[in-house]
Amino acid sequence: MINNVSLTGRLTRDVELKYTQGGTAVAQFALAVSRKFTNQQGERESDFINCVVWRKSAENFSKFTHKGSLVGVEGHIQTRTYDNKEGQKVYVTEVIVENFALLEPKSQAANQAPANVSDDDLPF
Repeated sequence: MINNVSLTGRLTRDVELKYTQGGTAVAQFALAVSRKFTNQQGERESDFINCVVWRKSAENFSKFTHKGSLVGVEGHIQTRTYDNKEGQKVYVTEVIVENFALLEPKSQAANQAPANVSDDDLPF
């Protein structure tokens, strides 16, 4: 079975780095990924994809990125459920990141606000 995901997008907010009770680092973030086609108004829409990265990669990712950073991630999709405080079952779908790449110089990323990614933004 195949479960591979490759995404290029911009971080919608700063990475949220936390540690489990056992001391394992985990970082959560969302990527804004532009769709290839425009809507009826001629605008590109974006999907906002929740992502999780673990251990030393989580620490490095949070250290070298911030809101608006252009990144590429590779990983797999994972689904899970939990019961919220009201007792309702919540379904979560997220990308578990196995590899990532920083796709712009740090100085350029510092000046970039989160935006839709167009084909012109992609490095390839």
